[in-house]
Amino acid sequence: MKKLLLAICLVTCFTGIYAQRGSQMSPTATAEAAYIKDHYVKTEQMIPMRDGAKLFCTIYSPKDKSQKFPILMTRTPYSAGPYGATYKTSLGQDTALTHEGFIFVYEDVRGRYMSEGDFINVRPQIDAAAKKAGVKTDESTDTYDTIDWLVKNLPNNNGRVGIEGISYPGFYSTASLPNAHPALKAVSPQAPVTEWFKGDDFHHNGVFFEMDAFAFLTSFGVPRPKPVPRYLNGIPNAYKDNYKFYLEMGALPNFKKKYLGDSVKFWDDMMNHPNYDSFWQRMSILPHLTNIKPAVLTVGGFFDAEDAYGAQKVYKAIEKQNPGAKNMLVLGPWYHGGWERSEGRYFGDQDFESNASLWFQENVQLPFFNYYLKDKGKMDLPEATIFISGENKWHKFATWPPKNTIEKSLYLQANGKLSFTAPKAATSFDEYVSDPATPVPYQDGVQRARTREYMLDDQRFASRRSDVKTYQTDALTEDITLTGPVMANLFSSTTGTDADYVVKLIDVFPDDFLNTDPTPYTKNPVMGGYQMLIRGEIFRGRFRNSFEHPEAFVPGKVTNIKYDLPDVGHTFKKGHRIMIQIQNTWFPLGDRNPQKFVDIYKAKDSDFQKATIRIYHDAAAPSSVKVTVLQ
Repeated sequence: MKKLLLAICLVTCFTGIYAQRGSQMSPTATAEAAYIKDHYVKTEQMIPMRDGAKLFCTIYSPKDKSQKFPILMTRTPYSAGPYGATYKTSLGQDTALTHEGFIFVYEDVRGRYMSEGDFINVRPQIDAAAKKAGVKTDESTDTYDTIDWLVKNLPNNNGRVGIEGISYPGFYSTASLPNAHPALKAVSPQAPVTEWFKGDDFHHNGVFFEMDAFAFLTSFGVPRPKPVPRYLNGIPNAYKDNYKFYLEMGALPNFKKKYLGDSVKFWDDMMNHPNYDSFWQRMSILPHLTNIKPAVLTVGGFFDAEDAYGAQKVYKAIEKQNPGAKNMLVLGPWYHGGWERSEGRYFGDQDFESNASLWFQENVQLPFFNYYLKDKGKMDLPEATIFISGENKWHKFATWPPKNTIEKSLYLQANGKLSFTAPKAATSFDEYVSDPATPVPYQDGVQRARTREYMLDDQRFASRRSDVKTYQTDALTEDITLTGPVMANLFSSTTGTDADYVVKLIDVFPDDFLNTDPTPYTKNPVMGGYQMLIRGEIFRGRFRNSFEHPEAFVPGKVTNIKYDLPDVGHTFKKGHRIMIQIQNTWFPLGDRNPQKFVDIYKAKDSDFQKATIRIYHDAAAPSSVKVTVLQ
C-alpha cells in the first residue's frame, strides 16, 4: 500500500493537481467549504455526445435566483469529483471567482473516471484522414456538445460560457477553441499541455523526459476497465534517490522489463515513435488554432517545470493564425499552476517582493471572465501582462515580445569569458569528456521526485564539474532586461555520432550579495555568488536539421546546433553577471544519449559510450546565445 500511495503521490507532483482537502483543512479553507455549501447547490449529470457516449459532469449552481449566471467550466482527466453528496471544498481556481458567482461545471473527459468512452492522450483533432476513417468526435466536438446541453438545460444560466484549466485541463481549454460553440465567450488555457515531443512534459526538443514520464504513467497511464470514481491500480515503485534509481535503470527498454510490462500503452507508443512522425504531429493542437472567436487569456509561469512551452506556443499560434482575435498573455514568476496554488511571492530561494498570484487573480483573471461573461467592468487588459523577475515588477506590453527591443548575441569566448562582441581568434575551443555513466545532475543534492525548484535553482554545483563549460560576462555596469526569445547557436564537434546539448542562461549575484530576508521555502543559502537559473533547455543533436529525419554526427566535424529556448522576462541588475553554461547531460530530467547514433528507445546498456566534445568560439565558429534586450 505504501508503494501504491507513492505512485499516486508522484502523479500529484507531476500534474500539480491537489486532492480534496480533508480534516486537516485550515480555518480559511474550512470557512470556504462552508461558504460553498451555503451558496451553491450541487447536481450531477450524464451529458450525451453526438456519437451516443455520455460524459459525467458535476454542476454547482448558485442558490441566488435573483439573477442569471454564466457557466464556468473545467474539463479534466483528473476527476470531476468528489462524487455523490460530497461537495468540493473550492470552486473555480480561486476564491475571487467563487464569491463572484458562476455556475461551475466540472466534466470528466471521455474515458476517464465516470465518463463513458475510450480515453486517448491529447486526443488529435479530426482531420481529413480521421473523417475518412469515420471518426466523429474529438475534444472540440465533446466540448461543443457539452456546452450545447448546458445552455439549453441548466436553469438560470445567461447563455454565456467560459472555460478554464491548468496543465492537462489547460489542453482541454485550448481544444475548446477550434469550431467553438457560439455560447463560448471566454477561454483561459493555463500552462496547457500542447506539444509532447518538442517542449512539454514528456519530451523537450526530442529528448525523452524519463523521470516525469515514468512517475506519471505508472498511475495515470494504467487503463480503466469501466467508469470508476477512483483509480487504485497504479504500478508500485519506490525509491529515495532519483539520480541513483534512473542511472541504475539503465537503457530505456529496462523500464518495460522491470516495471511496466504491457500495462501502459502510451509508454509503448512513445517507444515506437522516436522521431516527430505523424503520431506526434497529429497530437499537436497548434495548427488547428484558426478562426478563433472567443476571447483568449493564456497564462503561464516562466519557471514552470512542466508546461512553460505550452503557454507561450498557444499564445503565439493564435496571434499568428488569427489577426484581430482578442488574444492576451500573462507570464509570471510561477511554478506549474503557481498563480493559483501560491501567493506568488516566494519560489525556491527567490523573493519576488509582491504577491504576484493574488494580483493576477484580482486584476486580470476575474476582470477577464466578468467582462466577457457578465458585461461587468471594462476591458482594459493589455495584450501582454508580464512579470519581470530581477526587477520584480509587472509590465504591460502592447505585444509579446515587446516592440521596443533589440536582438543581441552573447558570444562565448576563450578563458570562460562572455561578451556581446564576436570572437576574433582563428582557432579557439574548449574540450571535455561527456560520460553517460556519470551524467550531470539537473539539480544539486538528493531528491526523490523531480522538483519544481530546479527551474530557478543555484547552478554552482554544475560550474564545478569538468564536463560543464561556464562562460560569464564582467560585472554589469547597468541593468540589462531580456524580454522574449532566447536562441542557442552552438558550434561543436564530438567523437561520437550523436549528442545532446544543454544551454543554461544564468544570473550570477555579486559576491557581497546578502540574503537579508530569508524566504519560508528556503534553506537560507549563501546568496553571494548565487547562480540563479533563468532559462535552461536541452536539445537532441540528431534533430538539428529536422525533427522528422534525424541525422548522425560526423565524428570530429564542426557542426552547427541551433535551437530555441522558451522566452524569458528577467532583469540582470547592475553588478550582476550574465552566465552561459553548456553541458551534454541533464540527468535524470532528460534520458541519457548513448552518444552513438542508434534508436535510443531500443538501445542496449552496452551502447552507451564516452565522447570528447568541443565547443568552438572563434571567428569561423562563433558559438553564441541570441537574446532580446528591452530598450
